[in-house]
Amino acid sequence: MQLATDERAIHEGSSTLKATESRSGAVSRPPEELVNIVSLFASSDGWMDRVRLCVEHRWYERLHHGLDYDIWVISWLPGQSTGFHDHGSSSGAFVVATGILEEHRPGERPVVIPPGKPRAFGPDYAHDVRNVSLAPAISIHAYSPPLSEMNEYELDGSRLVPRERASERAETLDEERHAQRRKPTNSCGILSIEQVLSAARARLRRLSPDEAHEAVSATEAILVDIRPDGQRAIEGSIEGALIVERNVLEWRFDPASHSRLPIATNHDLQVIVFCSEGYASSLAAVALQDLGLSHATDMVGGFQAWRATGLPIVLPSMAS
Repeated sequence: MQLATDERAIHEGSSTLKATESRSGAVSRPPEELVNIVSLFASSDGWMDRVRLCVEHRWYERLHHGLDYDIWVISWLPGQSTGFHDHGSSSGAFVVATGILEEHRPGERPVVIPPGKPRAFGPDYAHDVRNVSLAPAISIHAYSPPLSEMNEYELDGSRLVPRERASERAETLDEERHAQRRKPTNSCGILSIEQVLSAARARLRRLSPDEAHEAVSATEAILVDIRPDGQRAIEGSIEGALIVERNVLEWRFDPASHSRLPIATNHDLQVIVFCSEGYASSLAAVALQDLGLSHATDMVGGFQAWRATGLPIVLPSMAS
């Protein structure tokens, strides 16, 4: 992806809607237009590889900062929340890209927000957004005018009471983000393999065995078997699948590698990775995405699911 290209597309696609003047005199886009912006941005390619998970607190990064709006991406591990806050004079909208979030408002029932269902609001709107699920979540947020203030509140019965001081301005938050980047990679704590796997799968549009079979039959998609030779000898194989064991996968598919395969000439190649049960393949597919192969993905359930679905296999005794 070309992040700048996506941002231009968003800007051009929304330019027909008229912006208004906010109370501070800055150009302000209405909430319904911000919904279009976050929805379009969330469906674009290339921003997902910027996402990180942080054990100690929500991770965030501003991906676009224009004169009339900015765009942020936020990741949420289970149990993380914003606390009650508003956005000053900015209107806003957000959409969940993966996972599930909950929005809490004083005196109202919590609202469950699944992927693709945007929420929008005007200035001085206060809420608390939480990840109460057991899986990570990722969301895209837009604010207009660009976020410059977030006032924090405590819940007193059914009303909100301002905290003694407002949270730092967005510019300060941005500086904190840069400071976090300069810290060691484990500054956000140690992630379990389950959290790493969930984060990897959040970046993939995984395919079922039937979808993978159809993609290979109808397009130029390449099915890649990363299982070790001993496992293939025991389980069997898929006829026509390219065998590239995991330890050399990146070198074989990086177009810039001297050890690349003859077919790995560009980053547009659609690679569908599979292992035995669909775990190692998710991490492998994300590794290929990190090399620029944005269409790389993996097969849900791996070879075992392919065989259970009844799709053709080469039996172990016949497998090379």
